[in-house]
Amino acid sequence: MVVARRPLLTATAAATLLAALWFVPSANATDEPAGAPGAQSEPAATAGDPAAGPKLADTGTGIDTTPYLIGGVAFLGIGAAFVSHSARRADALSA
Repeated sequence: MVVARRPLLTATAAATLLAALWFVPSANATDEPAGAPGAQSEPAATAGDPAAGPKLADTGTGIDTTPYLIGGVAFLGIGAAFVSHSARRADALSA
């Protein structure tokens, strides 16, 4: 039986990436107190004050996201270059 290795490698890489992303935490809104986990709390908001309800996780104001932006743009550019190179290579092979 002949097995094409490229699709298997792609599927393995995709499964590995999804498995790794499974463990990334999320910042969900919650109204739990800072005390014991699982403890029941009274609602923080009254019926007339919707602004006092659950909040998203506060990450602070001093976080510099510039390296993440530069890295994301760099990887996007590298990916686009790979796609362009593959398309040109496919055209050159077919001609």
